Amino acid sequence: MPLVGKDWTQSGVAKLFSAIKENGYQLLFLSARAIVQAYLTRSFLLNLKQDGNALPNGPVVISPDGLFPSLFREVIRRAPHEFKIACLEDIKKLFPSDYNPFYAGFGNRDTDELSYRKIGIPKGKIFIINPKGEVAISHRIDVKSYTSLHTLVNDMFPPTSLVEQEDYNSWNFWRIPLLEIEI
Repeated sequence: MPLVGKDWTQSGVAKLFSAIKENGYQLLFLSARAIVQAYLTRSFLLNLKQDGNALPNGPVVISPDGLFPSLFREVIRRAPHEFKIACLEDIKKLFPSDYNPFYAGFGNRDTDELSYRKIGIPKGKIFIINPKGEVAISHRIDVKSYTSLHTLVNDMFPPTSLVEQEDYNSWNFWRIPLLEIEI
């Protein structure tokens, strides 16, 4: 769409992502687009500027598949999550098995939420934005936007220098500790 002069960026995304990066988080941009679209996608992200804020740098991961297999997976089969889950699981394997390197996820489709839940991101840290610019958290739209989330950035993405283990998040609050068994 940017090639034909249509701006489909959501207002406030550059400011929010910049604040998240300033708090010590690394951003990763993931797309099921075909490898032939890598240059255009990366150029779009690098050149996105809103109200004096640029989108922070981060790795851009794109499907290694060609144009037609990618389009078939995304448009016909409606399964971009297959690539995204496999990709995120491969990245996760680069870290110790008891560590999840993913803190939160942003997307614009239900399949993005499916991908993020599959790799262990808690429901409360998955943000899905609809075409109206409303951000839903756990399928609840409180008419939040990237701009309104910016006011909560230090609560939702505390500076990593201050982050402690989240003892009461949706993953480990209800989890029953494993029993110790003597062999």
